[in-house]
Amino acid sequence: MRSPSTSCSVFADGAMAAGRVSLACGVAAALLCSAVLAFVEDLDDTFKETRVDDIWLVTFYAPWCGYCKKLEPVWNDVGMELKSSGSPVHVGKMDATAYSGMASEFGVRGYPTIKLLKGDLAYNYKGPRTKDDIVEFANRVSGPAVRPLPSKQMFEHMMKRHDVLFLYVGGESPLKEKYNDVASELIVYTYFFSASEEVLPESVKLPELPTVVVFKDGAHFTYDEYEDGSLSSWVNKERFQGYLQIDGFTLYELGETGKLVAIAVIDEKDPTEESGRLKGLIQRVAKEYREHFNRDFQFGHMDGNDYINSLIMGEVTVPSVIILNTSNEQYFLPSEPIETMEQLVQFISSVLNGSAQANGGDGFIQRIKRVAFDARSTIMSVFRSSPLLGCFLFGLPLGVISLMCYGICTAESDDGSDDIDALKREGLTDEEEEDEEEEDEERQRAAELEGPEEEEERRRRRRKRRIW
Repeated sequence: MRSPSTSCSVFADGAMAAGRVSLACGVAAALLCSAVLAFVEDLDDTFKETRVDDIWLVTFYAPWCGYCKKLEPVWNDVGMELKSSGSPVHVGKMDATAYSGMASEFGVRGYPTIKLLKGDLAYNYKGPRTKDDIVEFANRVSGPAVRPLPSKQMFEHMMKRHDVLFLYVGGESPLKEKYNDVASELIVYTYFFSASEEVLPESVKLPELPTVVVFKDGAHFTYDEYEDGSLSSWVNKERFQGYLQIDGFTLYELGETGKLVAIAVIDEKDPTEESGRLKGLIQRVAKEYREHFNRDFQFGHMDGNDYINSLIMGEVTVPSVIILNTSNEQYFLPSEPIETMEQLVQFISSVLNGSAQANGGDGFIQRIKRVAFDARSTIMSVFRSSPLLGCFLFGLPLGVISLMCYGICTAESDDGSDDIDALKREGLTDEEEEDEEEEDEERQRAAELEGPEEEEERRRRRRKRRIW
């Protein structure tokens, strides 16, 4: 058994050791924090002159913006990832409220805004705000707009990495110049490559050279200027797989292609035979009817109906099929349940030829409904997340307005009663004044017929009645 002095000594040694560990952890945390901050630079108004020779990935933020605060740890991870991988991209952040003039020059309209600045060009990032997506965007846009594929091995490697791959095949030509211009414009969305015909597998047969080919969905499709229109429009429409899982962000991007979106609305958390059947029908149409519908339709499925319900301001059953026109907010629902492939093809064809019933739209009445729907949704979400906060935000103003209305109404009634009281003090009401005038006239006429004594008696009685 240790003596008290020995126990105190051991306790003191333990406390000192714990203190040293705590100090070491604090120093390590401070060093780590400073290292992270070193990967993301705070930018000021001198940035415009110093950035010219470098490639910068910058987020423009506002200190009070909740989305900006949510992005901050992700942005620190992006800075660390690009730095550790040896990327030439510098990562920075700028307080757009402190340097509003600079932010305005870069076309910042909201917070946070992410831009990759490369020479005189500024590329907007509109993808998901995750580390991997932002890093992939930075690596893609910071490189050459068109990347060469010098060998079959490199071609096969890129085919495994990318679900959609655009390739220019051939030598110098006006088509190549157009392709380079389109690549510079749309590199924010996808990769562009070039190669000679020898690089392609023997199974790939091209009708003519030079040409532009897209590889996706286990097949390849060539660009035809006469049938497909401009190269830019064709690339924009073909940059998605024929069938894909759709979420809110993907649906927003699909809107920029100009296509209608045919969606199987299913519940992946509780899959049913009906959900699997509708999903399979949409997939088959996307593949087997590509030549008929590819230019006008994008196909996919969406998990759950919450997002769709908010778009159409209604209720879509799960599972079901719906076609959205994101350009004018119209939507189409089948008149009867889809049971067969023929019914689904007929429904899509009816939308294409204009015979299907269109719902929704962006007319004046629909805009009013949208405002009311968004307001109701906001109020309901506030009450669901925090009932007390909802009562305070919406109950207090309503209570104040109610009190004001009550005060106005009661003030008017009080004024009327005051007028009546004043009249009573002066001689009661107007009717009573008229009655009293008539009595005076009668008394005067009677006085002319009677003697002075009777008249004097009446005056005494009248004075006595007024006193009482």
